Amino acid sequence: MTTFVLVHGAWHGPWCWDRLIPALAARGHRATAVELPCDQVDATTEDYLDAIEAGITDPEDTVLVGHSLAGLLTPIVAGRRRVRELVLLAALLPLPGSSWREQLSSLHPMSNGYEENYLPRRRVDELGRTVWPPEDAAEIFYQDCTPEDTAEAVARLRPQGSAPIVERTPLIETPSVPIRYIACTQDRAVSPEWGAATARERFGATVEWFDASHSPFWSRPDDLAEVLVKPPRNQ
Repeated sequence: MTTFVLVHGAWHGPWCWDRLIPALAARGHRATAVELPCDQVDATTEDYLDAIEAGITDPEDTVLVGHSLAGLLTPIVAGRRRVRELVLLAALLPLPGSSWREQLSSLHPMSNGYEENYLPRRRVDELGRTVWPPEDAAEIFYQDCTPEDTAEAVARLRPQGSAPIVERTPLIETPSVPIRYIACTQDRAVSPEWGAATARERFGATVEWFDASHSPFWSRPDDLAEVLVKPPRNQ
């Protein structure tokens, strides 16, 4: 039995794994969802890392799964805790010595149109956190979901603080654990081509291609569970 520690991305919360957790349980595995301090204005990167580390109780039997923004954080924790495997799901990827904002400025990792067409639509609330208009969140994150499922997810999104974006990563070296990158072919938020190539280059990751949007835990939880429980295969 494997324990999957699931770490959500920006604007989300542990609720986004509610469909995947029973799908993993039906296949004989445990799963727990971490809550990141996304909406806390004063939260630092270390606060995010502490939240993830607190969710890992048995590293040798843990597969750590980081979605989207959590891809900036989970490689650091995987190195500190030496988990069994790190899975990066439609994830952003850290570059030692750089912040994510600096990567956006110089490398344009989201050149699938997100930077040009979607980032300008974000709004900033009175506390300086970013938020999405509901119609834009639906279009970017959940385009392969039913209207009812999309509405339910969008209603649960929350503001996102800036720390993981503007603070330079504390990552120094690639964690010495097996690493797998799941690239979602319909992803409108993170370029799957960039993610796959960069995961191989920076982390020596095995890549799995999955036909889904940026949020496969919501649109295709059973199929995603099948991908997660199978041993990674070389591409």
